[in-house]
Amino acid sequence: MSQSFVQIYVHIVFHTKDNVKLIRKDIENELFSYLGGILKNYKSNPIQIGGTSDHIHMLCTLPKTMAPADLVEEIKKSSSKWIKTKGAHYSNFYWQDGYGGFSVSNSGVDAVKRYILNQKKHHEKVSFTDEYKNLLEAYGIPYEERYL
Repeated sequence: MSQSFVQIYVHIVFHTKDNVKLIRKDIENELFSYLGGILKNYKSNPIQIGGTSDHIHMLCTLPKTMAPADLVEEIKKSSSKWIKTKGAHYSNFYWQDGYGGFSVSNSGVDAVKRYILNQKKHHEKVSFTDEYKNLLEAYGIPYEERYL
């Protein structure tokens, strides 16, 4: 076979350092677009990006030449530098060290898109930590609560 064909969907979740609510509404759409641009630069297709004041959800394809950890590192590094240029409020902006990465089947893409679009309403009832624990448990990923 002379070509590589890959279609891997991944739901990526990460939050601000110490879960500080730093992402203001006036910048979130620009941030989501910027994150999409970073994904495109790494040959990832951004399908849906959203979140709240303290965390981000991204549904995208995984580039065929890049490990998930490397992709997330580049996303967080580039977006952190960018957001610090957006004013004094963001001068001490940092993302957490870790991330969650969850595989998504082709048939599950629409459901995850809706889930990401519904983040604001979802978090009226559920905290980020509880949401994250639910995702980890749904995927059978063991965790230590002190690292969440």
